Amino acid sequence: MQYREATESDVPALARIRAMEWETEEYWIARISGYRNGTIHPQQALLPRVIYVAVEEDCSIAGFIAGHLTRRFECDGELEWINVIPEHRGAGIALALIQQLAGWFIGQKALQVCVDCDPDNHIAQNFYKRYGAEMLNKHWLVWKDIRVLLSPAG
Repeated sequence: MQYREATESDVPALARIRAMEWETEEYWIARISGYRNGTIHPQQALLPRVIYVAVEEDCSIAGFIAGHLTRRFECDGELEWINVIPEHRGAGIALALIQQLAGWFIGQKALQVCVDCDPDNHIAQNFYKRYGAEMLNKHWLVWKDIRVLLSPAG
């Protein structure tokens, strides 16, 4: 698996992945494209922002992660989206993606990073907690220092 920054040509594939869980591909093309080029902003989001993709040998995208700088909840950064296609879940792709994003946040000097997570999504909550996130409130978790994701235990 190779990891790289997403390009505009990746957006349709990312939209297909997001649409597997919610909304339509058309909705996600507009949303991801706007997020990527800075015309759509999550609440209290700042620039810059980044999207990384996990690419298989055949050049298909197995997953992606997006994040940006923020002022939300007094955090420095926010994980916006992370998705791995079902047939690749459990293979370490999500961890590799979140570590890519952690490296980007560190480069931006954004160490306190939050993520919104459905309280009923115990798989996602446990994933974030396993790698150092703590509950901030019912819907949000926070890494008080995202560098924990790049530590030997991370």
